[in-house]
Parts: sequence; structure tokens; C-alpha cells
Amino acid sequence: MRLVHLSDLHLGYRQFQRQTSAGINQREADVATVFRAAIDKIIEIKPDLVVIAGDVFHNVRPPNPAILLAFTQFSRLVRALPDALVIMVAGNHDAPRSAETVCILRLFSPLGIHVVDAEPRRLSFPERDLAVLAIPDTHAPRPSLEPDLAFGRNILVMHSELRGIIPLSSADAERAALQVDPDEIGYDRWSYVAMGEYHIHRKLHQNAYYSGALEYTSFNIWGELQEEKEARLKGKGIVEYDLDTKKKTFHSLKPARQLVDLPLVSGRGVTAISVDAAIRANIESWPGGIDDKIVRQVVLDIPRHVARELDQRAMREYKRRALNFQLDTRRPDLVRQSGSGAAGRRASLTDTVREWLWARTIPPDVPREVLVDLGLRYLKQAESAEQDTLTATAERP
Repeated sequence: MRLVHLSDLHLGYRQFQRQTSAGINQREADVATVFRAAIDKIIEIKPDLVVIAGDVFHNVRPPNPAILLAFTQFSRLVRALPDALVIMVAGNHDAPRSAETVCILRLFSPLGIHVVDAEPRRLSFPERDLAVLAIPDTHAPRPSLEPDLAFGRNILVMHSELRGIIPLSSADAERAALQVDPDEIGYDRWSYVAMGEYHIHRKLHQNAYYSGALEYTSFNIWGELQEEKEARLKGKGIVEYDLDTKKKTFHSLKPARQLVDLPLVSGRGVTAISVDAAIRANIESWPGGIDDKIVRQVVLDIPRHVARELDQRAMREYKRRALNFQLDTRRPDLVRQSGSGAAGRRASLTDTVREWLWARTIPPDVPREVLVDLGLRYLKQAESAEQDTLTATAERP
């Protein structure tokens, strides 16, 4: 028996202020493109079982195009694979906040998909000698993670963070997911463990994996990209696993568009003209250019007055060419001059606010660059007001 494991589809995800000719957010369309490719691949593999480990949608109330896309593609899947079992659990992005609200995933039950959303369920398929313990992200009591010994094949499907496994930088800031201690699972007791929540493909045991997301849809896509590079992963994809031979295959999916993290530029001791030239050289030398791609340029150790003198006309041109161009300027670290504790460096208040604004989850229709600029402007105004107050106080007789 072969299965395919996927998770964290995040259909309906929106980012950046670009639309397709049909009026759909471009990143929402990108996610849809990769999802269709994933369905194509699953149909090509022809597994006996498909497990979807949560976060089918990006929001509890997804936009109508995302709902229509999901229904159309899942219908195509079950028609093409009439003998395959399809099991879907709700993730923290799917699960309603109130008990009175019905989970959108129930829409797929009439297709023959086994949807588990409100509380954990054990699904039994005697004709296949198979039992599946499906645990969605829910406030309902979680059962003991025990396989059903009456069946030769036992699968655990769960949308959850595993304590000590997911880096803090990758944790979902929008809504905390269910957390489980890895020792509770007991991987060797199961035929396969299908996990969802972590957006990066990761092996937990010989028979246990986070499949990872299908696209870059977290609040920290650059952190995802770096983690994948460090792990030497080939991006996003789906897992195929043979329960009999215990062979695992990761099928990579081509991303809808490239993420380009340009080489770092140093602003230490140089002029704005030099920084502009370094950025321009990075862009001109990047294979295939930056057009229609998601691009970030980090400039380290650049003083505020130098950053203000950068060529804004050139920056506007880069933003016009790319789907999104993020210029991430970082001021020099401030050396701690006094105080207790070990010597070292600490981030300035401005750097701390900037990093927090870049990392926090915001509505898809809010331009992040505008939010960051506005936040830093307010901070500067507050610092100036404080300085004026201190100066006025010092000048009093």
C-alpha cells in the first residue's frame, strides 16, 4: 500500500499588491498554480491513500475563488482515483475560533473525502487492514496516541507543532497550533506518521515526516528559504511512502516564481553611491534577472543618513520590475557601553521595531513596506519629542 502525504496548502493566501488580469491577487494565483500541479502529481503516482495534514486554507473564511479552486481540484482527484482513500484533518488556519462556526472543510465530505475537523477520530478500513488516527487542530481532548493493534497498518495524521523540533523563527505567529511532545508518538509503533504545520520538509524518523508546505506562505519566507538551503532541500513538495517496502520518495514541485535573496551588501564606511552601485551589480548579475520575482536585498551596517541618500528612483524601478522588491536596511549594531552582564552587542530600538514589524502577521491587503516605514516614522517622532522634553527640562532655571 502506497500513500501520498501533503499539508499546509494555504489556499487563498494573499500577499503584495499585485493582481492578475482576472483580478486575483498574484500570490493567491501562484499558490493555486502549485496546488493544481500537486494534484496532477498525485494522480500520476496513483496512491492507495492520500493524507492531507491540515491548513488547506489560509483563513477560516477563505475567499470564494479559493473555495471553488479547492472543490474543483479535490473533485478531480477523487474522480481520477476512485479506489483511493482521501483523509483530511483541519489545521489551525482551518479551525473556527468558535464552536458555533462550521469548519469549511466539511464542504468536501460529499466528495467522499474523510474530513476530520471538530475532534480527533479513529478511522477503520478493515478491507485494507488499515486504521488511521486523525487528529486535527482542535480544543477537544486529545486521545492517547496509541495504534489499533487489531489492524496490521496504523497511520497517525496530525496537525501539530512538535516541541523542540520546529525552530522558534518558524512558529506560526497568527494562531498557536496544537503542541505535542515527540516522545508521546512512539514512531516505531506506527506504519507511518504524517505531520502538518511546519512549512519545511523534515524527516522525524524513518517513517515520520513533516511534508512541508506547497508554497512559501509563512510570515517569514526568507527564514524558510534559508532553512531549506541549510538542509539542502529541493524546495517544496509532497511525500510518497510505501507502507510495505518502507521506501520514501519526496516529489519536488516547481514554484510558481523564484524567491531571490540577493547577496548581502555592506554599508559600513561607504557612501550611498557605493551602496547603490553594489545593489545594482547584484541585480544585473543575478541569473535571469529580477523581473516578476520576489526579491530581497539586505544592506548591513548602513547608517540612517546614508540609507536616506540611496537612489530612490532606482529603488522604484526595481519595485516595478519585481513582483516585490524588499530593501532591508539595517543600522550598525550599537556596542553596549555600560551596564551589567556579559559584554556584547544589542539591537537598537529602531532595529527591534523594524524586525518585529517585518515578522508580525498582517492582513494581506496591508503593504508591509508602508507599515514598516510608518512604524519607524512614529518611533522617530516619539524619540524627537522625548529629546525635546529632555532639552526643555535641562534649560529650565
